[in-house]
Amino acid sequence: MFVAWRDMRFATGRFVLIGAVVTLITLLVGFLSGLTAGLANQNISAITGLGASSIVLAAPSDDEQVSFADSALDPDAATAWAELPGVERVQELGISQTRMTTDDARTAVSVFGVAEHGAAAHGSPADGLTDGTVRVSRSAAEALHVTEGDTVSLGGTTFEVAAVVDDQWYSHTPVVWTGLSDWQAVQSSMGAPADGATALAITGNSDATDVAAAEQQTGTVSKDVLSSLLAIGSFRSEIGSLLMMVAMLFGISALVIGAFFTVWTIQRAGDVAILKALGATTGRLTVDALGQALVLLVLGVGLGIGLTAVLGAAAGSALPFVLSPLTTLVPGVVMVVLGLVGAAFALRSILSADPLTALGGNR
Repeated sequence: MFVAWRDMRFATGRFVLIGAVVTLITLLVGFLSGLTAGLANQNISAITGLGASSIVLAAPSDDEQVSFADSALDPDAATAWAELPGVERVQELGISQTRMTTDDARTAVSVFGVAEHGAAAHGSPADGLTDGTVRVSRSAAEALHVTEGDTVSLGGTTFEVAAVVDDQWYSHTPVVWTGLSDWQAVQSSMGAPADGATALAITGNSDATDVAAAEQQTGTVSKDVLSSLLAIGSFRSEIGSLLMMVAMLFGISALVIGAFFTVWTIQRAGDVAILKALGATTGRLTVDALGQALVLLVLGVGLGIGLTAVLGAAAGSALPFVLSPLTTLVPGVVMVVLGLVGAAFALRSILSADPLTALGGNR
């Protein structure tokens, strides 16, 4: 690394320029990753927070995808699934989106009606709910300026706020929890079908043969929780676009860093030739160049992660931003690896350099 350190001290401006580019790309990737995670959370947290093993939805028609929006289950479906060996608990879920209002405010919400079959776990959304009461996510409560004991209206029906709970989200709207019968009443008041449920949240695992038989009997499809998230239309389209943008930024970072080091290596061709003529091995020159790239990448990526953390914390109250190792450290590590890959392509001139030819052409 002797030559690399000397080069970095001599060409400080060049290193600062490349380091700034790496920092900005890291900041862009990290911020987009945090925003992607935040937007995803506002789509799916109510589903992932159920603690279920699988989600059961109505089987779609031909050439259609499974969808929460189009799912409607018969009232007997929950009973059939609850009787399967290995199933501990079945939550019937009625899911719809509407407006919740008070005398002087209104906000869009997702209404989750819940009914339990089997042993209700402590902390379940249905635990402790009585007819005519709702649990309201904090964001919705703040928008309506309501607290425990206040009254709200859903579809023209008045409910008492039983509790204000931590935010749960579905399709970018805060969730309001109520009993399944109350949800059905709200649906009926809006002219929608009032029996059955939208989905079942299953806790426990059954044999694949039993699951297939239950699907056939009830006209349903069972999916693990992660797979079921793709049945949320907004999540499927949104997350695909954002992840494609993140992937493209990773590819751009590798190309940009590779281009920088390619030009840099070509400019050092004469120096490389002299070093080879003096006895430096290709392996040592390769380690020297990659070590130089690694130092630059670690410094630039580290600074980018730091800026992402600071800006993400500041934007967390205004944007759906998630600050976690998955949105900062993981993209940083990927950036370093891809940067080294890009730098490795720039080493062809070092690996193929002939000291006699290079000296003859430049001296």
